[in-house]
Amino acid sequence: METRFLTVDDGHIAYDDTGGDGPLIVAIPGMGDLRSEYRLLRPILQNAGYRVVTMDVRGFGETSAQWPDYSAHAVGRDVLALIEHLKSGAAIILGNSFAAGATLWAAHDAPTCVSGVVLLGPIVRDLKVSWFAMFVLQLGFAGPWRVWFWATYWNSLFPTHKPADQEQVKAAIMKNLREPGRMAALRTMISLSKADTAALIPRSRVPALVVMGTRDPDFPDAEAEARWLANQLHADSLIIDEAGHYPHTEMPERVAPELLSFIARVHV
Repeated sequence: METRFLTVDDGHIAYDDTGGDGPLIVAIPGMGDLRSEYRLLRPILQNAGYRVVTMDVRGFGETSAQWPDYSAHAVGRDVLALIEHLKSGAAIILGNSFAAGATLWAAHDAPTCVSGVVLLGPIVRDLKVSWFAMFVLQLGFAGPWRVWFWATYWNSLFPTHKPADQEQVKAAIMKNLREPGRMAALRTMISLSKADTAALIPRSRVPALVVMGTRDPDFPDAEAEARWLANQLHADSLIIDEAGHYPHTEMPERVAPELLSFIARVHV
């Protein structure tokens, strides 16, 4: 679809829009990824009658590379600006990884604009990282191999099933990260604490669905993380056996039925 752009205070946000009169769903990819992350889920949602908008987060894709703030809260403000611009009523927001926090911030800042949130492989609090993992991360970003390092890590987040177009998407991510400012944005985003989002969680009142793959390598126990977060949010949870950090891309046919059921319940 043709890329559209929304200008905000410090740059522009790139997005695409299926159009139509159906209820609005806004989908946000994780850090270092592209809005094509939702390429397999989008037609399912569109065929169910929804207007689906997927956006590139600040720093990546066709959105501006350089921003004064790369936090989940800042991305949440971008989402609200996009919802207001689209003038399609309250939205369901899907957020993967760090962007799950952006969905919670958007609902906190403008509760009348957000009907519900779907947290996909959510990283919404600071995780304990071993000294060895920290060493590998620092080494991976230290030299000219940094784009290859990130793409290799990204590829590992699909432990059971890689989509047919995985190599093309991987090449697109690597090409994007070679553009000026984008790798710097990624390094900044990785370094940010999520303490502010974690503090927000107990106060959240938005209807939520937590989706987690059992083999998500970002967590020592992904199922326990999903149960904890769902309990904190008084939310539903969906555990996808054998999926990794992108359950909606790795196994969309298993995510979609529960996702559609949740959206139908809360999107009024």
